[in-house]
Amino acid sequence: MGISKRNRQAVPVAAALGVAAAALTVLAAPAGATATRVGVEPGISFGSATNYGTGCTYPVDAYVDDPTTPVGFYDNGIRFGVANPSGGVAIASWTPATTGAHRLQIIQQTPTNGGDVIPYIDLTVATGMSTGSGCNVFGGG
Repeated sequence: MGISKRNRQAVPVAAALGVAAAALTVLAAPAGATATRVGVEPGISFGSATNYGTGCTYPVDAYVDDPTTPVGFYDNGIRFGVANPSGGVAIASWTPATTGAHRLQIIQQTPTNGGDVIPYIDLTVATGMSTGSGCNVFGGG
C-alpha cells in the first residue's frame, strides 16, 4: 500500500515539528543551579607533607552553572563564606583554624532544587606560619 497524497504532506510536517521540539529540549535552561567543581590554590605556601597551614589564607574557587545564584562555602560542614559568582566562578577566602582532615564543599542552591550536587575536596592541614606573602607549613596535620 502506498501513502496517500494527503499523508505524504503530513509526514514532513510531523518530522519538522519533532526536530523543533527536540531542539527546544536541548536549549532549555537547567531546572536549578548546580555547583560543578571546587578547587583550592595553595599559592606560595609549602610544607613537607601538605601545602595548607593553620592561620594562612587560601582562595577557594567554586565553579557553577548559574551565574547569579550565591554560593555557600563549607569546611567540615561549617559555612565559612558566601559569594556571588562572576562568569561561572565564585571565590571565597579560607583560613583553616585546626590541623587535620578538612572537607571543603560548595553548594549553589535555589529554593526549588535543594542543591543536590555538592562537589568537595579533601585536604590535610598542618600547623602554618604566615610569611605575609605565603605560608610555611610544619608537620603533617
